[in-house]
Amino acid sequence: MSNEIEKHPAYRRVLLKISGEALVGEQSFGIDVKVAHSVAEEIKQVHNLGVEVAVVVGGGNIFRGLSKSAGSMDRSSADYIGMLATVMNAVVLQDALERTGIQTRVLSAIDIPEMAEPFIRRRAIRHLEKGRIVIFAAGTGKWMRRRSLCAWTITCQSWFSTCARPATLRVWSLVMGSEHGFV
Repeated sequence: MSNEIEKHPAYRRVLLKISGEALVGEQSFGIDVKVAHSVAEEIKQVHNLGVEVAVVVGGGNIFRGLSKSAGSMDRSSADYIGMLATVMNAVVLQDALERTGIQTRVLSAIDIPEMAEPFIRRRAIRHLEKGRIVIFAAGTGKWMRRRSLCAWTITCQSWFSTCARPATLRVWSLVMGSEHGFV
């Protein structure tokens, strides 16, 4: 990383969309905790530059509402299970980040007070301003809505420095000035 990037990151606040599949690692499904810790260490590097970091995490490593695993389930039920999968991944990522010494908050679009705070826009912004990493879970809380749509929606609420479709969002490259990070 060059000294110029270390002194002046390109953005003050960024949103990172992490696919649930990114947490699988060498396994065929589920969560590889070593991968979660590796992701946390890389996020910490960005955070240590003074950049406010928010994360939207997917749940496809655990359950996909539109996959064969959902079988003939009702679409809304399958989608809600997918939202719960994102909450599970968010809690794993929170644990990994906090083990690196970074304070985090999980905000969920569905009410799970024992695991996550409710999503309130001002609360999310305040957590970022206090130097906490904010992890968004459960998408928008509406069935038939993709979690990547949630990332796009949150980004476009104009409280992030960049607004790009999740499929082309290269947060890591924008912040770090390199091509070896997350997509």
